[in-house]
Amino acid sequence: MLKEFKEFAIKGNMIDLAIGVIIGGAFGKVVTSIVNDLVMPPIGLLLGKVNFNNLFISLDGNSYATIEKAKAAGAATFNYGLFLSTLLDFLIVSFVIFIAVKQINRFRRKEEAKPDPKENIKECPECLSEIPKKASRCKYCTAVLEAPAVERA
Repeated sequence: MLKEFKEFAIKGNMIDLAIGVIIGGAFGKVVTSIVNDLVMPPIGLLLGKVNFNNLFISLDGNSYATIEKAKAAGAATFNYGLFLSTLLDFLIVSFVIFIAVKQINRFRRKEEAKPDPKENIKECPECLSEIPKKASRCKYCTAVLEAPAVERA
């Protein structure tokens, strides 16, 4: 069982997945910082000096200055400001992933569009070697082949 686990863990796909998860986690932290530290403060300033992290509704009916004070008092809170920040995080991450996947698909389409190199090759009926489609004689066994049709103007 230990040998099977070692084979599973060392496979290239498993290592690629682990690297992707680690980079994804780091990317998520960067996006969260961008949203919380760079995007939301100017938006809050434009909306009248609102701190989105302190937008909440206390469900016990009392009024608290911050979420921390409400939680210290044991009040349940509806934290819609934190939800808006998290939603913005999600939208940014999903947009970046969409752009990345779109670019990857564009590169794949270019690779798929390349002509098949076997398209202009035929097989010699005598020696079964691959030869150019337009050839009239096999370069390996010199067998005479059907002459390709010549286009005339």
